[in-house]
Amino acid sequence: MSYNDLRHFADSYGLAAMLVVYLVLVAWAFRPGSRRKNDAAATMIFADDDGDAAKNRDMNHG
Repeated sequence: MSYNDLRHFADSYGLAAMLVVYLVLVAWAFRPGSRRKNDAAATMIFADDDGDAAKNRDMNHG
């Protein structure tokens, strides 16, 4: 296989394969039943770790 053959494959079938993978991943995120998991992932950084934030707040203001 020459460089030109590989380039032709990448320009045609490679692009189509990447498009299919992209569409599948986008559809996966919007599938029915995933709303709760997506909401949990979106707010995960705001979750309190065993009340550590409340303890730190009380210690700093007490």
